[in-house]
Amino acid sequence: MSKVTRQSLKLASISVRGIVQGVGFRPFVYGLAVKHNLKGWVYNTSEDVKIEVEGEAEAVEQFELELETKVPPLAYIENVTIEYHPPFGYKNFEIRQSQAQAGKYQLISPDVATCQPCLAELLDPEDRRYRYPFTNCTNCGPRFTIIENMPYDRPKTTMRSFQMCPQCQAEYDNPLDRRFHAQPNACPKCGPQVQLVDNQGNLVTESNPIAAASQLLKEGKIVAIKGLGGFLLACDATNDTVVKTLRQRKKRPSKPLAIMVATVEEAKRHCYVSPEEENLLTSPQSPIVLVRWREDSSVSREVAPALRFLGIMLPYTPLHHILLRDTGLPLVMTSGNLSEEPIARDNDEALRRLSGIADYFLVHNRDIYSRYDDSVAIVEKGTSQLIRRARSYAPYPIRLTFEAKQVLGCGAEEKNTFCLTKDNYAFLSQHIGDMENMETLEHFDSTISLYKRLFHIEPEIIAHDLHPDYLATKYARELGEFGIKLIPVQHHHAHIASCLADNGLKSPVIGVAFDGTGMGADGNIWGGEFLVADYRNFSRAGHLEYLPLPGGAAAIKRPYRTAIGYILTLLGENALNAVIASEAKQSQLASIGQVTEVEIEVIKRQIERKINSPLSSSMGRLFDAISALLGIRGEINYEGQAAVELEMAALSSVIARPVPSEARELDEAISGNNESYPYRIVEDEGIRIVHLRDLLSAVIEDLHQGISKGRISVKFHNTVAQMINEMCHLISAETGITQVALSGGVFQNRLLLRKTVSLLESSGFQVFTHRQVPCNDGGISLGQAVIANFAV
Repeated sequence: MSKVTRQSLKLASISVRGIVQGVGFRPFVYGLAVKHNLKGWVYNTSEDVKIEVEGEAEAVEQFELELETKVPPLAYIENVTIEYHPPFGYKNFEIRQSQAQAGKYQLISPDVATCQPCLAELLDPEDRRYRYPFTNCTNCGPRFTIIENMPYDRPKTTMRSFQMCPQCQAEYDNPLDRRFHAQPNACPKCGPQVQLVDNQGNLVTESNPIAAASQLLKEGKIVAIKGLGGFLLACDATNDTVVKTLRQRKKRPSKPLAIMVATVEEAKRHCYVSPEEENLLTSPQSPIVLVRWREDSSVSREVAPALRFLGIMLPYTPLHHILLRDTGLPLVMTSGNLSEEPIARDNDEALRRLSGIADYFLVHNRDIYSRYDDSVAIVEKGTSQLIRRARSYAPYPIRLTFEAKQVLGCGAEEKNTFCLTKDNYAFLSQHIGDMENMETLEHFDSTISLYKRLFHIEPEIIAHDLHPDYLATKYARELGEFGIKLIPVQHHHAHIASCLADNGLKSPVIGVAFDGTGMGADGNIWGGEFLVADYRNFSRAGHLEYLPLPGGAAAIKRPYRTAIGYILTLLGENALNAVIASEAKQSQLASIGQVTEVEIEVIKRQIERKINSPLSSSMGRLFDAISALLGIRGEINYEGQAAVELEMAALSSVIARPVPSEARELDEAISGNNESYPYRIVEDEGIRIVHLRDLLSAVIEDLHQGISKGRISVKFHNTVAQMINEMCHLISAETGITQVALSGGVFQNRLLLRKTVSLLESSGFQVFTHRQVPCNDGGISLGQAVIANFAV
């Protein structure tokens, strides 16, 4: 037996940074040390996990290797530093108390869906946590939504008022238990409890409230359910009547709703789910995934009217798992709010705000500290792309390729997020919402305060949109009165910079930024932009021609006004009269044919006299105009509705039979029809302008010839993709740039995105799209923040 000498011992002092708190990292370290017979300690600080291990040199080296290669499933290591010192003579290995450090910060885990071991306990009649709706461990459960400050210890969470029973405390104290230092740890004896109340707050039952709520849902009632980050409104997704009632009460006439199903097998009964989509649905993040809707699904078409995709998610809390199994139905699960308001968070607030929507409330007494909507994602060519970044993604940061200043990007008006930068991180907030009321502004302000506190950021620079009337811009300017430097950032430059940061790029790109509205540097409305851009600068290399939006905001809400304005401006009054006559002759209930003569006269005067008819180069508005012209959607009640339904018309025309995957459908759409419309690119003072007269005239001619709306839509999508490809060729020939970044809400259109990427890549371009952050205005704040870092 060999003798261990002091000379053969090694002591390593280790610092680990990343998501390493609240994810079982310390018990993992403890188990690893015991496995290799090492002595020493581990503890949390405000910025890292510190470790000292002492033992035989070979064992210490093996420990160091496994520390990075066998981490717990939810841990993410950003950096490990190791120093070696003379042996100290530790007698055992222990987990020490956390230590707070002034000015230091630690990355925070987002909330995580229920893990399989916890689910097994939840469904086991012999387990003490059978049907307990707050079951969790270090591998799952609430994190960000219950944290008030760091380090992540129970007294600094909303679980501090629940004292653990002896059994839970024993689990919490045992380094080899998966609930070791699981801050939300609880059981039916000592933890939070659920109650069912009516919409006046009267107690319905304390006995098995989840089963009672399930029965009410089966009877066609609407139930508000307190979740991780706020309340969700639930109803039977197969019941046309109750879905319509929910829409009426929520004031959401046709914007798609999401559903939740109990298992992935059930999801496949309603949708064509690819392996990549299944992986995303069952991931620890468990977002809403937009998936191809099966024609034989029992889910009411009222859930997502006129759409071929369904937003679907799996249960991500124990309460959801119990509820879905008890009802045996797919359930609508939509944010607990009236349209455009923040999600309701607290019990009293929910009863006050949602009593006119929900019949009953399933509430509990574990407080939510930070509001948190569900995340929404798609899978495109095997890769997930976020449409809304919230639950299970925020507040995990985007890693930057440069050392950042402390900057706040205030974001846009719609789909608002904010972004704080520090060190190599961009902390992009969860989805805040549309900044159209004081409630959302208060949510915005309070969440900024939380992020500043958690990550010890005090902005020295604030970036904001050029538009002076945005609430986020006004917020920035108020702070600017206290001497903080303000950096105004052009909206579409921010889009492209966001895509650059999302992909870790630095060099200039050809940026294609297509959306509905963004204040331009010349005071007009931009939205069909071809930029040459990096973080520091941008130049406008091209854009769609300027056309009027008669009535301004009214034209956005009523796309037929945009269509009429475009026809009058580009083709004249005779062409408009011919369109109206053609529609009347074919007995079409098309949008333009329904407009009164009085309103048409008003539109004419607005354009002629330039009264409330701002000029716009927006691609989003062009999609709206074509949709209205085809009679698909002349008035909208949610953003992007006309364009979405135009895309659906194209997909419906391409595929005449059901197919087993969304990917095949889009691939067939790309390869099966290459017809397109004419357009002209004209250079004016060094800027290439896409003229649309020929395109609009050809679309109208196809209508006169009785060409189907779906086929016209396909040709239009082809035209836009070809337009992008041609413009990028022209700009590349001039600049030598062969990298293209696509950003803006228009690229949520999967048909257009895939056609565009296919054309560009076949032409030799390297194409970058969004992955970690949304391509819509939810990613604007990231772009603002990184641009401001290089502006001073």
